[in-house]
Amino acid sequence: MANLKEIRNRITSISSTMQITSAMKMVSAAKLRRAQNAVTQMRPYANKLQEILSNVSSTLDRSEGIYSEQREVKNVLFVSITSNRGLCGGFNNNVIKTVKRLAATDYKDCSVSVLSIGKKSSEAFKNTELGIKGTLLPRHAETIWDDLTFENSSDIAKKLMSQFTEGHQDKIIIVYNQFKNAAIQIVQEEQFLPILPPVVKDGEKATTADYIYEPTKESIVEELIPKSLKTQLFKGLLDSVASEHGARMTAMHKATDNAKELQDDLKLVYNKARQANITNEILEIVAGAEALS
Repeated sequence: MANLKEIRNRITSISSTMQITSAMKMVSAAKLRRAQNAVTQMRPYANKLQEILSNVSSTLDRSEGIYSEQREVKNVLFVSITSNRGLCGGFNNNVIKTVKRLAATDYKDCSVSVLSIGKKSSEAFKNTELGIKGTLLPRHAETIWDDLTFENSSDIAKKLMSQFTEGHQDKIIIVYNQFKNAAIQIVQEEQFLPILPPVVKDGEKATTADYIYEPTKESIVEELIPKSLKTQLFKGLLDSVASEHGARMTAMHKATDNAKELQDDLKLVYNKARQANITNEILEIVAGAEALS
């Protein structure tokens, strides 16, 4: 039997841990509601804009569609979106594993680099050959989590677009966690550039909407495509925020439950040890009384 004092100390320590994990769960739940509202309001707009973007891009000539230009893939850039903090289950590790898997399989013959948005991704890739090369991309993109706005994310999107149009990157892929609910986050591998053509479903031919352009097709495209790409990145960041809070809330809920089970087991062990000590003391008293008589 373990020492009673040691067991009491462990029970006290676990109780303190339970208070911390329970508080973190409630904080994440409060933040999750705001983040969930933001991403659910943003998603329909972003998806519709992406649909229009694909349709318009498919009608452009090679000279017009600089963002939809398909070329031989030699240089690939992954935008790895993680959080700055841990204690959220496999949220960060799932994104990092996906980037490493894609780099080692689908793009093993390409020059692959990673732009990390989030300290966890930055720590995972900074000392590897996948760390970003060159000086045009932001080196400390994790600071965007301190003040996540469309304007701040647009600065990163502009640099990504310039990397593609100037020929430094042939393909740019965003890897992030898409929010489904508090318990489920789905890792997405979303192609940012070049712009994909309209999706063909169930063997049907892709239909391109016939748009009326006002004032001109060129001016609309020049304004629409960059805005759509910025919106796509911002949606991924909002999804990641909601997924982080959902993953942390679930992880802290499980941690609290596990701590409760461990506390109950320790209390049972403590009571058994205490009863054994009391029994031994009674036996010693009885034995001493018999010896005196």
